[in-house]
Formats: sequence, structure tokens, C-alpha cells
Amino acid sequence: MLEIVGLNEAAELFRSIPADIQLGRKLNVTDPLAEPEVMAEMESMAARNTAATKPSFLGAGVYSHFSPTIVDHLIQRSEFFTSYTPYQPEISQGTLQYIFEFQTLVCQLTGMEVANASMYDGSTAMAEAYLMAQRVTRRNKIVVARSVHPEYRDVAVTYAQHGDTEIVEVGYDNETGRVSGLEALDSNTAALVVQSPNFFGCIEDLTSLADAAHAVGALLVVTVTEAISLGLLKTPGSCGADIVVGEGQSWGVPMSFGGPHVGFFATQEKFVRQMPGRLCGIAYDKNGNRGFVLTLSTREQHIRREKATSNICTNQGLIALAATIYMEAMGKKGLEEVAEQNAQKAAYAKSQIALLDGYSIPFSSPTFNEFVVRGPRSAAEVLESVREKGIVGGLALAKYYGGHDNDFLVCVTETNSRDQIERLLAALG
Repeated sequence: MLEIVGLNEAAELFRSIPADIQLGRKLNVTDPLAEPEVMAEMESMAARNTAATKPSFLGAGVYSHFSPTIVDHLIQRSEFFTSYTPYQPEISQGTLQYIFEFQTLVCQLTGMEVANASMYDGSTAMAEAYLMAQRVTRRNKIVVARSVHPEYRDVAVTYAQHGDTEIVEVGYDNETGRVSGLEALDSNTAALVVQSPNFFGCIEDLTSLADAAHAVGALLVVTVTEAISLGLLKTPGSCGADIVVGEGQSWGVPMSFGGPHVGFFATQEKFVRQMPGRLCGIAYDKNGNRGFVLTLSTREQHIRREKATSNICTNQGLIALAATIYMEAMGKKGLEEVAEQNAQKAAYAKSQIALLDGYSIPFSSPTFNEFVVRGPRSAAEVLESVREKGIVGGLALAKYYGGHDNDFLVCVTETNSRDQIERLLAALG
């Protein structure tokens, strides 16, 4: 092969790469192994991951929830596992149907009129909401609460950095943990972006926030990182939200070290042509037979180019299917029961931690399944001591918020048993 292309050795293929940045030696890897040896090596490495077997009270955007075995069983069927974007509706009826059902379920849980076919994840869905709000209002200022997930806010900044978006962050009340600083809203504001339950676990008063946003002609964008909360709380739509975005990982999708997950995006029907992504719908032929179709597709590849409202290139179909199967298997009562278990177990843990010497709950607002704990010393020290006792106790807030050195975020879901909660209390005490 080298002779045919006129070279003497393989190294000449890389002569365009400067010599001083080339490795100059062989890679430090083992000799070839037989398959049983590879399996043994991988199992040995996997056994070092003890975090997966410890009681965990981590949340902050990725949540541990029980998923019925039917979810994993069905998504591994070959017709689902290999399905791709439904460009040709005549041979994609199954794919289009479950996407349509996903959209319908998202509308029911968020209280909105229309939802799209799915987004990459919650953070990119929120970033797309920034851009959509600008298109709808023809304004460029986005007011976002600092109580929105810090990494979601970082993603949105990355999305918007080369456009004309002006992002203004507003704070939170030190007593309630809710949004404050709404005086930043003005006639230039395209959207007020909040999260509920927010990053601290506090449930926001969405109705008053909607009123404040609408008073200046802005939209209210509500971000939901814990989708199970929609089984218990009032829908954002009924509170006046204009756009509801979020992460659907809690709907039967494994945590998987952070992905792949699935975002959702819902809005009012009057804004549908400004919505990113795809929209699946139902159509009927001349004989009255029902069929599923791609009703709206706004990608740049579909001719619109610079007028496109999105360049999202996938619909996370397999993950959206997993979420759909979970929601339909659980049903309305099942989702309510899971949400109630989360709220009740978290309330018990919060009340008991508050009784421990040196510990307190700094924010007074109602919470769902997460809450902030203020410890007697550095949160990093507290969590390290808890980890040494075999428990992942939560997330130190100092990484994201200055002035919260002793604060850490605790999450309790239906997968945490009473015994695990008692062990956490003992470890903290």
C-alpha cells in the first residue's frame, strides 16, 4: 500500500504533523489478549466502581429511580433498537407513533398545548428556549435565575455566545431559596427563565413569576430537571408558563454516568412555528385511515438554511421510547405514587437531619425530593466523612455557589430505603 502511494514507511503518512508534538514511541498498551482475558480485565476494572453499590443521596439533575423491567425489555427489540430518524413516514409508522405518544404525555404532564419530538437533554432544551423566546418576542435580553442548574446555564451561554443574546442573571432569596431580583425585567426582556423545583430543591411560585414576566411582555420559561415532580406538583402550564423544558431521565432512563438522556420541550400552540426540533402528528387518507406523519420539521437540512429555527440532528428516539414506555407502564396513578414517595421520604430525611446537633435547613420554601443542608463545618469535610462510612451523602454547593462552604444538596428518591436514611443520619451525627 505504501509503495502504491509513493511512500517508504507509515510514519510518512503523518509528516504534516510537527515532529515535536508527535509521541515518538509506541503506545503503552498491553499485548493482544484473548477474549476471556479481556472479560476478566474488564470485570476487575468494573469491580473498582464501588460508588454504584453504595447508598447514594446524589441528585442535582440526574436521579435514581426504579424502572420496571418492561422498559429495558421492549427497547431492546430489534425494530426499536435500530430505528432512526423517521424521514420516510410510509416505513416509519411505529417510530412516528411512539414519538407522537411521547409528545402527548409531555403535554399532559406539563400542561402545555404542544410538545416536540425530543431534545438532546434538558440543558440544550433550555438553551433552545432562549433562542425561541428571542424569535417570538423580537427581543434579545434573557433574565435567568441563579437558582437554575449551574451547568444548564453554562450550556445556554455556550449556545448563545455568538449571537446577539444578552443574558442577565438574577439572584435568590437567602431565606426562601426562591428567585429574587425581578427588577431586572424590562421592556427589552424576551424571557424570564426559572427552574422548579430549583437547583436547591425549592418549589418556585410560578404563577407570580408568570405575572411578572407577562407584565413586561416577556415569556416565562420553566425548566424541570426532576421530571417525577410533574406527577405531584401543579403543571407549569396551569401556572402561566409559556415554554416548559426539561430533562426526561427520571422517566425510566438509567443514570448512565450522565447520558445519553432525553430532553423535552413544550409550548403553546400559537408559538409552534418558532419551536425547534420536530413535531409528529396524525393525518388521515381519503379512506379515513389513520397515519402518523412528520408534521413540522425545522432543521437546517430541510431547505430553510439561515431561517431554520433549529439544527438539532437527532430526536433521541430510543431514549424517548424508554421514557414513553415508563410513563405508560406506570400510568397516572403510578406516577403520582412515585412522586408522593419521593416527597414523603425526602420530608422525613429533612426533618430528621434538622434535629441533628449543628445541622440546619437554610431555605424555608417547600421542597420536593431535594433540599439543602447546612452543616457544622465544611460540606466537603462532612461528605468525605460520610463517604468513608460507605454512603454518598450529597453534593457540596461550594463548587457552584460562593458563600455556601458548609452547604450541601441532599436528594431522596423512592429507591432510598428507611434503613439507608437512618444510616445517613447516623453518619452525619
